[in-house]
Amino acid sequence: MSRKNDKRSRLVDAADKLIYQQTFNSTTLADIATLADVPLGNVYYYFKTKEDILKAVIQKRTANLEEHFAAWEKLPSTKERLVAFIEQSATDAETTARFGSELGSLCQELSKNSSEISELTTNMMRSVLAWVEKQFKSLGKGERSLTLAEHLIARLQGVSLLTLTFKDPSFLQQQSKTLESWIETV
Repeated sequence: MSRKNDKRSRLVDAADKLIYQQTFNSTTLADIATLADVPLGNVYYYFKTKEDILKAVIQKRTANLEEHFAAWEKLPSTKERLVAFIEQSATDAETTARFGSELGSLCQELSKNSSEISELTTNMMRSVLAWVEKQFKSLGKGERSLTLAEHLIARLQGVSLLTLTFKDPSFLQQQSKTLESWIETV
């Protein structure tokens, strides 16, 4: 990786972490530069605005989602793919108890306005919903597939909110097991 790309990547990684931990609105360019170990003046070489960094973070998160989808598609059964999705959502319940759902928190914060950024985060959630719906269709659930996908995602996002609100990882851990059992009966 070139030095230029290294600094840019460090800035995106730092912004991603800070936006997750303290929200986009609370994160400053100075915070990002400090965490990335890049002089504040250099930030403008890579990104003209704070929103440009956010767009890069959303691109990174979208790419991560697509990598997960591709990896899960290699699993031998649809139910295993759905369980892997649930397990990924519950991977780090301790972090969720501190900061909430990585995807849900971002969508909640940025969907409150009608900007291009809001549309980008909405598209991330749409891609998750579409992937889960596809899995239920693969299970032969037909017209119920979308409703089942919405149910699964709503349960995961809801339990992430409870986990954050009560600062208790057991909410996410217990409900993930319940959802995995539910997948076996669907």
